Amino acid sequence: MYEWEWRVKIALIGFEQAGKRTLFSLLTGRVVGENRKPGDVIEGVADIRDPRVDKLAELCQPEKTVYAQNHFVLCPDAVTGSESRQWLDAARRCDLLCLVVRAFESDQVYHPDGSIDADRDETALKSEILLADMALVEKRQVRLVKDKRSGLTSDQKVEEKALEKCMATLEEERWVSEAGLTDQELASIRSLDLLTLLPAMVVRNVSEADVGGAATDGAVTVSCQIEQEISAIEDVTERNEYLESLGLNALGVDRVNAAAYDALGLMSLYTSGKDECRAWTIRKGSLAPTAGGKIHSDIERGFIRVEVTKFNDFLATGSEKAAKDQGKVLLKGKDYIIEDGDICHFLFNV
Repeated sequence: MYEWEWRVKIALIGFEQAGKRTLFSLLTGRVVGENRKPGDVIEGVADIRDPRVDKLAELCQPEKTVYAQNHFVLCPDAVTGSESRQWLDAARRCDLLCLVVRAFESDQVYHPDGSIDADRDETALKSEILLADMALVEKRQVRLVKDKRSGLTSDQKVEEKALEKCMATLEEERWVSEAGLTDQELASIRSLDLLTLLPAMVVRNVSEADVGGAATDGAVTVSCQIEQEISAIEDVTERNEYLESLGLNALGVDRVNAAAYDALGLMSLYTSGKDECRAWTIRKGSLAPTAGGKIHSDIERGFIRVEVTKFNDFLATGSEKAAKDQGKVLLKGKDYIIEDGDICHFLFNV
């Protein structure tokens, strides 16, 4: 039995009517009703559709196929000018911020600001995040000023310096992740859960006419309306034909999942067999024992070696046995860095 499964948590943040509720439902399959209360935080899990997993399953015919997963957190509607900014509280417990902005026109769907301007909304969301962190940093600085009267400890002096760097960076409208904090300074402010220490990505909810276009600044474009129509098509061939007619090679929700993975510096390793074909989430650059530990801590603790088959080699040979017979299975030690597409069999002893 696998000991645990690691899922990253991604906060969906956006203004009312931006489409984040629909996007959440499309990603997770969890329907969010109209009776949702304004402050409700809703969570759900999304499979990261992976053609490599599909191909492995096609070749191995396993009893079970398991994709890597992302954990999405649907935050309350964003509000500008609110000092409490409680709508951001849930995001502070996440690994990635996903800013959902509206870029489609519709007479049936109103916009809180009365007009459609995706750049304006993106800037407003980022400004609220910056202001929320500035408030936290300032509050902590006030507390340290009081403590200073009786003398600061060495740890508090480190924190004081870190907070000064944070405030200076935020005042320049930059993320705290750009403040050049040392590891010790980062540790000193970790309890503040600053949002601007997290990576961020942008999803633009566009109209059908813009669904195949590329947004500026690396944003992911999705048409929630079109995605709903596509998800209602049960026939896979018909669904793929519809995607092709729109000039797309993947669903928008799949592109959101993939972009989230990339923003967090993540990748998947694969395990395959008759029982199960599976993708496991690891960080890029992970050593083999650490990667194995994502499957079970015993693998990391008792690591001996890992048998690695490159995905293309597995595909070309057609099976693990054929890959071994053709010398395509590589034996690697604890200093091996897992690469994209590696199919792994870990050997360990505890």
